[in-house]
Amino acid sequence: MAVNDPLGDMLTRIRNALMRNRSSVSTPASRLRERVLNVLLEEGYIRGFTESNDERGFRQFDIELKYFEGEPVISEIKRISKPGRRVYHKVKDLPLVQNGLGIAILSTPRGVMSDAAARANNVGGEILCHVS
Repeated sequence: MAVNDPLGDMLTRIRNALMRNRSSVSTPASRLRERVLNVLLEEGYIRGFTESNDERGFRQFDIELKYFEGEPVISEIKRISKPGRRVYHKVKDLPLVQNGLGIAILSTPRGVMSDAAARANNVGGEILCHVS
């Protein structure tokens, strides 16, 4: 089945797996998804992810979700910039997610990074999603 928004599909798979208290979830692999997963791993929102092949031979990521005292570490994961409406911000206009308790993941000219890393590198870009 063709997916119009691959990143939104991955975020929805993660959100659905967290609601069902699953320990892991799989999603088709792509470079953008890998970079977003690297940011989630660096920020401590997931345990890790590995690349494997499904039964048809296509690459996929197996994402290990993280829980603390039985509750998911990710309480909310929301797509911001969508295919029908792209959202861009300059570095000085980057929003705080839940007053700094969450992160925004950005696609910048220097790669995919969190909002804190974007501020440190003094670069703005497309806000892909918010995680808290």
